[in-house]
Amino acid sequence: MSEADSDGTDADDDVRRAVVLDYLAHGLSDDGRPQYEKSPAGYALGVEDFQLYQVAFDEDERLTIGTKVVVEPPAERDVVTECNEVEYDDLSSGAQSELEYVVQDLVEENEDRFVDFYNEAQPITLRLHQLNLLPGIGKKLRNSILDERKRKPFESFEDLSERVSGLHDPDEVLVERILQELRDDDLKYQTFVGRQQDQ
Repeated sequence: MSEADSDGTDADDDVRRAVVLDYLAHGLSDDGRPQYEKSPAGYALGVEDFQLYQVAFDEDERLTIGTKVVVEPPAERDVVTECNEVEYDDLSSGAQSELEYVVQDLVEENEDRFVDFYNEAQPITLRLHQLNLLPGIGKKLRNSILDERKRKPFESFEDLSERVSGLHDPDEVLVERILQELRDDDLKYQTFVGRQQDQ
């Protein structure tokens, strides 16, 4: 950690972190350089904006899947030496299989942020609401959520599932939507992927 991280200043607000999805100790397989010139590489998922990255790591570091690393700005990086944004199809098969678990963990770790989505979701057009973008949420379930949040804002995923009949796993619904947005870059509306959260 740098001094800016530990003294409580706002310098940490500009730092973008990502979770390691796959660690390739011998570099990327499509890297044409000789083995001795390759550095460890892998893939990571942005904590705030769910952006996918291909990263090169410091040779002296050994990382595990699930480790959080700094990807931006370059001056704040400690174990990442290079970082490029990539699409879902560019990920290794290992990173693709880890993606769902990492997204689930991020949704659970940031429960307040995602419960706030249910509390603050707004209409997109006259006929479409942000809540309708979530898998399995139609007009009836959307209206139940809107009615309940008018009475009192939701406080947790448990509170949501208890107060809105038919919405059994509100966290899983969000995970499913985030995965849809990651896998299909042609979706018209991106609600979570590529959007930096206001701190």
